[in-house]
Amino acid sequence: MYRNEFDNKLRQNETFNAYMFYGQSSFLIDYYTNLVSNSLGSKDEIEKLYYDDYNFKYAKDKLLQSSLFASNNILIIKIEKKLPKKEVSELIEACNINPDSKVIFACMGDSDFKAMGGYFTAKTKSVSVRLFSPFANEAVKLIENHARSLNLNYEMSALNHLYFMHRQDLSLCINDLEKLAILNEKISTDKVNAHCFGIGAVNFEDFLHNLLSSADISEELSILLEEGMNEIYLLTQVTSFVQQLFMISSYARVFGEPNAKEILGFVPPKNVWEKKTRLAINIKPEKFLEILTYLLNIELELKSSKISDSNLYLQACLRKISVLIR
Repeated sequence: MYRNEFDNKLRQNETFNAYMFYGQSSFLIDYYTNLVSNSLGSKDEIEKLYYDDYNFKYAKDKLLQSSLFASNNILIIKIEKKLPKKEVSELIEACNINPDSKVIFACMGDSDFKAMGGYFTAKTKSVSVRLFSPFANEAVKLIENHARSLNLNYEMSALNHLYFMHRQDLSLCINDLEKLAILNEKISTDKVNAHCFGIGAVNFEDFLHNLLSSADISEELSILLEEGMNEIYLLTQVTSFVQQLFMISSYARVFGEPNAKEILGFVPPKNVWEKKTRLAINIKPEKFLEILTYLLNIELELKSSKISDSNLYLQACLRKISVLIR
């Protein structure tokens, strides 16, 4: 099941005995794990087994036995590697046997959890939800929702600025909102700059702009990868950036002045938007298809071929983009 379908289930107040969240976005996995667990019971009724704390026998015994002090028995299991089918099936079955119990699997990291997701079926009243990295407008909406839950008085431009400052890392954005809430003041872009600090030695938005401007990005690219940025994540962010530029370019050629709200679904900081629109209009329309095809082929190679050093391979491929743009 994908996120949109699951959201509909939530709106209809449909519940399951067992849940599994997995996919590209660690933030969304944590977000839905907390959202569902808090909707099923109070904090005192929730137990968490994270990584090495997981023990199959303990988890099964807990789910089979109702609590003497609470009406709900909720267990969160956070893992980085898929569990054996027998264990998962028996934990789901334990929740079917004991109506007071619910189990939530939060599957983190790059492991292939797709097969494990197949163990969750309507027959056992269980569900697996695959979560992809949210688009920029979806991500900013999540940040705005959290700001509202904290009763923050904010400017929308400040939330957009925070998102780009943190290289679109939602976890860091949410953490900073918690920090900004202490100020008890209206949150502006200046407040964000004064109290929050972007990660890394390289401004990611500047890196993407330089890459598509045919500038030398060798040093920036090396730093980003040395800081631990995943090659696939970096590539998908470049692809997303090119898609945004294409939409801006197309809109400008059809309607004239680009409208950020209509194109992206949100309004980025003014300096970011102006820089992006200039770049988009300067790239010839026919070049976008060529660049996007090239990027998708790189992603296919990284995911399907046995490349000995994906880091060096990606660096070499991205440097060639400047040749395509000329």
